[in-house]
Amino acid sequence: MAIPELNLSLSLTDNNGSVFYAGSGEGEVIVRTDSALKKHTIDIVISEKQIGTVNLKTNLGSASIPSEIEVPTYQMIVTDSKTNEKETYLVTRDIYFFKEQSSKKGLWSFLGLNFLAAKNFIFDSISFEPLTEAIESFDISKYRKLNHDELTYTFQKGEQQIQIYAGDINNLEIKDGTSYFLIVDEKKGQRFIGDILYREKFLKLTPKVNLHIVKRKMVTKAIETNKQGQTQKLIYI
Repeated sequence: MAIPELNLSLSLTDNNGSVFYAGSGEGEVIVRTDSALKKHTIDIVISEKQIGTVNLKTNLGSASIPSEIEVPTYQMIVTDSKTNEKETYLVTRDIYFFKEQSSKKGLWSFLGLNFLAAKNFIFDSISFEPLTEAIESFDISKYRKLNHDELTYTFQKGEQQIQIYAGDINNLEIKDGTSYFLIVDEKKGQRFIGDILYREKFLKLTPKVNLHIVKRKMVTKAIETNKQGQTQKLIYI
């Protein structure tokens, strides 16, 4: 049976017991009586719903290039199979690397005085995206690593390495060839870390952790910013 087309609210079902339910019952807590030996599941859904932006440091060390840039963030939902409690976070789906700068078209460029024209900066995007399925799912239980104030899930899909990161996003050392999902919350990732550790403790047995990545209808291949790092244009594939 074909999977229903996803919309920005992830409204795949009207059943409020489902991780994909996004209706008015999101805050409802359902407690079940389970066998002590039952192994529960934590579900992390990274949606295609774009919500807000976050500023990321570029770490380029050049006065002529923005020190940080504004990038889009997306809705992420965390729940578990025992309580059905849902928490919502923001997460990035793209990492941007500086490519080139250009002169903004205007009066100065028209007069041939490009050195006086305002500068725009192009950053190429690296991201992981499901290729064929509407949703791609991974069991990431065994890839969790907690280190000081950082929690990561780092795993491989074919030749591509993928990392879910919670912590101070501007302290993360970005590695070439890795696709990142950077979790954004008001406490530098600590709310998400506390949420995961609470659920693990509450569920008692080490739970299975399922990551679900929803395929986007529009994927950026580059971003154009001004000297202050503010987005001027998103360039899509």
